[in-house]
Amino acid sequence: MPPGVVPIGVWLQDPKNAARFLAAGINLYVGLWQGPTEAQLAALAKAKMPVICGQNAVGLAHRADPLIAGWMHGDEPDNAQGLPGGKGYGPPVDPDRILADYRRIKAADPGRPVVLNLGQGVAWDGWYGRGIRTNHPEDYPDYARGCDIASFDIYPAVHDHPDVRGKLWLVAEGVRRLAGWAPGKPVWNCLEASRISNREVKPTAAQVRYEAWSALIAGSRGLVYFVHQFEPRFVEASLLEDPALLAGVSALNREIQSLAPAVLAPAIEGEAGGASSDPRAPILVTHRRAEGADYLFVCTLRAQPARVSFGLSGHGKRARVEVLGERRWIPMLDGRFHDTVPPLGVRLYRVGQGASRL
Repeated sequence: MPPGVVPIGVWLQDPKNAARFLAAGINLYVGLWQGPTEAQLAALAKAKMPVICGQNAVGLAHRADPLIAGWMHGDEPDNAQGLPGGKGYGPPVDPDRILADYRRIKAADPGRPVVLNLGQGVAWDGWYGRGIRTNHPEDYPDYARGCDIASFDIYPAVHDHPDVRGKLWLVAEGVRRLAGWAPGKPVWNCLEASRISNREVKPTAAQVRYEAWSALIAGSRGLVYFVHQFEPRFVEASLLEDPALLAGVSALNREIQSLAPAVLAPAIEGEAGGASSDPRAPILVTHRRAEGADYLFVCTLRAQPARVSFGLSGHGKRARVEVLGERRWIPMLDGRFHDTVPPLGVRLYRVGQGASRL
């Protein structure tokens, strides 16, 4: 991706829709069905949409083409793998095989990153789809050796299991866990933006925004939307057929890119204190500095509001804190300010450049 741009992708979509996804603020295709093929790459080139895809003979023939932003492994190797002939499931792919495949991919093209997308076991130890490796999170550091960018997916808004359903904070928890298992490597995550297989529920734009910002607060460096719908009918690009959700996702993408310098800046540890007044309402906070301003991004981690307080030095005795996107200001006295964050909510604060003093 160009410097200063947050990668915002879409998973396994037909290139014919690339221009429409670009218009929604999606700037990367991730995965190509049975590809890449010459026709797929030509369609993406016409739309100026970069892609991360499998490394096959067609892809390698385009090594000089900047359209290919990276290579990827097969999806979710940490899950139980189907046996030939549809005769049940075997164990997950051995992490040593992923490492061997990574070395092969890098040997063929050392200059591009290799992405590994893992399943919901990253955030949920009890995910039974891992088969015999369910409740074995110790596998993940071994998987992370086989990539340059580690990613994962979990979709709590539409999930059918009570251990996950509605627990949107599991997205951020998965980011934090994966970052710990892949030290020094960028972590990405996938976001639900369709009903997938849930006939009754689909994520709201507010839920998608919460999942996206909680992931970024936790340290994610790239987002990938999953927009397939399988029930009650199959729709590959269901987001494009949902005007309300598409409008919300498009606005979210614009918001993220408007704050890209801060989103992509390294987290600053220890300078800004942030705490909830209620231990039953935990929060997650990150402090970033960009373009002469301090940014504090915070989200609640439960479905209840949190009264929060922050300390931030270096802005004088009296300053104003801008609450981004809300047309609201908070006074900061002696480096401290207070606010309330709603249940499963996000607040984005800026102090400094563009934020007036009293």
